[in-house]
Amino acid sequence: MRIAVHAVGEAGRRAALILLAERDLVALGLYGHQGRVADRRTIAIRELTGFDPLVTDDRDAASGLAGIAADDGISCVVTADEVDRDVAERFSAGEQILLLGANLAGIAESLAAHEVARTDVVTETSAAWTASGKPLRRGQAVAFPDPVGARWGEVVSGDHRTAHVRVPIQGEWAGAAATIVGEVDGERVQRVVGVADLGPHLSGIALAAGALVVAEKSIPPGVHHPGDHAEAYLSAALRVGLEVAAYSSSK
Repeated sequence: MRIAVHAVGEAGRRAALILLAERDLVALGLYGHQGRVADRRTIAIRELTGFDPLVTDDRDAASGLAGIAADDGISCVVTADEVDRDVAERFSAGEQILLLGANLAGIAESLAAHEVARTDVVTETSAAWTASGKPLRRGQAVAFPDPVGARWGEVVSGDHRTAHVRVPIQGEWAGAAATIVGEVDGERVQRVVGVADLGPHLSGIALAAGALVVAEKSIPPGVHHPGDHAEAYLSAALRVGLEVAAYSSSK
C-alpha cells in the first residue's frame, strides 16, 4: 500500500502514525508537508502520483482535495460528511472510491448497522457520537462505555425509531455508541455497543480504518459512508486498535 495523508489536525496525524504500523504499507506520503520526516517509509510529497488513496482530516478543504484526487484518478477518504455535488458525481461515475464521514459518527453508524444485521426484527435504532461542546442537561439518553459514561444528546436526524444523536462533551475523552431494540428468534432484545477512548486517538482510528478499506479495495467504486459497509470498516478499525464494549438484555 502507498497511502497519501494530508493532515491538518490530530485526527490526521494520529491516522498517519496508526497506518505506519501496517505491515503492508510500503510508503506513506505526507501531502503538502514541509520539513523532515522521521520514518524511512514516510515521504513529504507535493504530487499524488504513485499513491492511492488520498486521506485527509481537512473538513474545510475536503471538496477541493477530493477533486484533486479525482483529477489524478485516485480514491479519497475524508472526515467530512459531504463534499460538493459535482465532486461526488465524478466519483459516482468513475472507477475510484470516495469514502465520506470517516469520523466518530462513521464508527457509530457502523456499529448500528452491524447490530441491525444481527437482529431479525428491528423496532428502534440509534447511533450516537460525541462532539466538542457544552454538555446537555436533557435530551436523548445515551450510554457510552466508561470513562465517557451516560450522557444527554440531541437528535440531529431521524426520528424516535431511527435516531442519529450528537452528544456534546468537554475534555479529552470521546465515544461512539449504538442501541438496537428488536427481536431475535422471537425474543425481544436490547443491545448496546460502544467505544470510548482519548478523542484524538479514536478519531485517528476512524480515519485510518477508512484509509485501509479503500486502499485494500474492500468496498466497490463510488461514493460511500462507513455504515454502508459496516463489516469491512469495523474489521479495519478493530485491526488498528478499536475496542468495543457490549451489553444486551432480553425480555
